[in-house]
Amino acid sequence: MAHFFISIKRFVDEPYSKILGYPKATSRQIKSRIVELEKLKIKSIALVGSTTLGKTAVLGKGYVGVVVLAKKGTKEVALKIRRTDSQRKEMRSEAVLLKLVNSVNVGPKMIDVSKNFLVMEYLEGIKINEWIDSLKGTGSAKKLKSTIRKILEDCYRLDQIGFDHGELSNISKHVIVGKIKSTIIDFESSSINRRPSNVTSITQAFFIGSGFAKKAQKIYKNPSKEQLISILRQYKEEKSRESFEKLLKILRV
Repeated sequence: MAHFFISIKRFVDEPYSKILGYPKATSRQIKSRIVELEKLKIKSIALVGSTTLGKTAVLGKGYVGVVVLAKKGTKEVALKIRRTDSQRKEMRSEAVLLKLVNSVNVGPKMIDVSKNFLVMEYLEGIKINEWIDSLKGTGSAKKLKSTIRKILEDCYRLDQIGFDHGELSNISKHVIVGKIKSTIIDFESSSINRRPSNVTSITQAFFIGSGFAKKAQKIYKNPSKEQLISILRQYKEEKSRESFEKLLKILRV
C-alpha cells in the first residue's frame, strides 16, 4: 500500500510538530529533533495508523513514545519518538533490549538509535484483536493455531534468555499479525532483571478470560481453565522444552 510522506522540514509547524514533541515541546526542542532526524537520515514521515493523536493518525502510542511510519533513505521504517514527558531520558536502553530480542529472532529488527528516536523495521500488519475478527469460514482454526504457535515459540525463546516483556497480558497492543510474519512489539516495559513470564502471560491472554479468549473459543475448542493452569504451573517451574511441548500439545497448536 502506497503512503503519502511529508518532509520532516514541515514538522516545525503544527499540527505536525505535535508528533515530534508530544505532548508538549518548545520550537527549539522541535528544531533540535529535526536535526537529530537528519543525522539518522530520516527524510519524511507518513501519518497513518489505527491510533490517533488529536486528529492525526499514528502507528502507536505508549508511555515512552509515539510510533510513526517514516522513510530512512528510500526504505520504510517504524520510528519511535520519545515523548517529552517520558520518565525515560533516552532511547538507547530500549535499543539494547530490542537488539537482545533480535538475537533470538523476535520482534522488529533494530536499525538505528539516537537520544530521542528509535528506528526499527516496519512490519505492516494489524493488531491481533482486529485480526481475529477478520477470520471467517474454512481454514480459520488452522490460521489461528498457526499464529498462536508462532507467538508462543517467540515467548519461549524470550523465556530462555531470561527476558521478560512485561505487558503480554495485554496482547491487543503488543502482538501484530502481518502477511509476512506475526510478531511481538513494544519492548519499552521489558526487563532482564525480573523473572520472565512470557509464555504464561501470553497463554493466559490467549485462552483465559480475555476478549480474545472468548473469540478464540468460538473458532476452536480450547482446553479447560483447570488443565491450562496445571500445565502452566509445571512449565513455570521447569521452563524446559519438554514442558513447553506439553503445553503446545494440550493447546493443540
